[in-house]
Amino acid sequence: IRSIVQGWIECLGPTTAQALAARLGLSQNNVDMALALLEADGLVLQGRFTPGEANGAVEWCDRRLLARIHRLTLGRLRREIESVSAVDFIRFLLRWQHVYPGSQLHGREGILQVIGQLQGLELPAPAWERDVLPARIAQYNPADLEALCLSGHLAWGRLRPHNGIPANEDADEAPSGAPRRLQRPTRSAPLAFVLREDLPHFTDPSPISLESINGLSVAAREVASYLEEKGASFLTDIARGIGRLPAQVEEALWELVACGLVTGDGIAGLRSLLMSSEKRERYRRFRAVRGGMARQRLMPVGRWALLRTEPTDGKSDKEESAEIMARQLLRRYGVVFRDLLAREGRAPSWRVLLNIYRRMEARGEIRGGRFVAGFVGEQFALPEAVEVLRMVRRRKDENETVIVASADPLNLVGVLTPGARVSPLSNQVITYQNGVPVDVGDLGAVRHRLHARGSAVPA
Repeated sequence: IRSIVQGWIECLGPTTAQALAARLGLSQNNVDMALALLEADGLVLQGRFTPGEANGAVEWCDRRLLARIHRLTLGRLRREIESVSAVDFIRFLLRWQHVYPGSQLHGREGILQVIGQLQGLELPAPAWERDVLPARIAQYNPADLEALCLSGHLAWGRLRPHNGIPANEDADEAPSGAPRRLQRPTRSAPLAFVLREDLPHFTDPSPISLESINGLSVAAREVASYLEEKGASFLTDIARGIGRLPAQVEEALWELVACGLVTGDGIAGLRSLLMSSEKRERYRRFRAVRGGMARQRLMPVGRWALLRTEPTDGKSDKEESAEIMARQLLRRYGVVFRDLLAREGRAPSWRVLLNIYRRMEARGEIRGGRFVAGFVGEQFALPEAVEVLRMVRRRKDENETVIVASADPLNLVGVLTPGARVSPLSNQVITYQNGVPVDVGDLGAVRHRLHARGSAVPA
């Protein structure tokens, strides 16, 4: 009976035990026993393979035959996809990342969704609240971001450890052989926001030795040692614990932020760093006039702690982090292919991502195929992204004009479109008209040129 059942199931395809018993004229108990023996030998698999079955009965199928059916199904699904141009893909990304007018999100939930989509991407620090979040959140309120950080939902910092860059002015003034101080974070320091629960997967798990960081001051080393021993602490507690003035602790904390070693509960300190020099000078003059009664600290809110997580060992942890990053890229772009990841400095190699995406496609979680024309290699997409891509392709009768900052993740000039890339640090803006970058330059000049051409000037 076992041999008879095996011979028939090798050519029948998915079938139920009841249907097989009726075909062979055997009792269902005997067929069930034979199928159980074949399953134990790894020759057949059970499941629900035929879509649209009303009764939902368990089906059986030969393992090799099922694999062949699966490959043919994936091939048919890939052939059904009609690829779009790079221009239409940019139009899709403007909607997918909520930059297109009318697709913006709202409130704290919107900020969490935006950070969840862009987490792990290091951008110039001023760009987050100047360009990125206001472009995606309608009526953006900075207090919402501060509340999310202080409540523990979000974390910020420099995810890639930095060995230190000596400041040019210190290098000129320091005597020969003297240690040089670390350059403080500038207004364009690369920082990232991350959902705190995902932070271990985006930070480097390798332990970092303070001795290996060039130019780190003695005060910064003392602060780092204090935080390592005591854990998250307020600025006044750190100053009292290491016996230094609060102003010295502030400078030391910023050195550690520049190295990617320290983060804060809130972002008041980050905003103080990004404050213009004129405002900072006015605060210093105010302190000089009012004395101790008007002390304006650079970082008055929240505690400070080491950003680096405990080192984790094991191959499984690396594989888990790689898969989480692969899913993050899908969430960020909807459609992923090799050329698109030019600005993703922390992404795993494409060879690693390719294996992960192929497994996800085999499980039916994502779609594979040729979604965007003009780019070589395999491409993968979320099922919901495919539907949005089709919708964007059908809507070509609108005059879409969107202005995007050069520091924005959607600065894909030179990546998806011909021409030289626009530096994220250039403080310029890019005008997309129906997905085509038509102008690059200063915001005021770009608006003036749009007005002169009679085009709609976006807010």
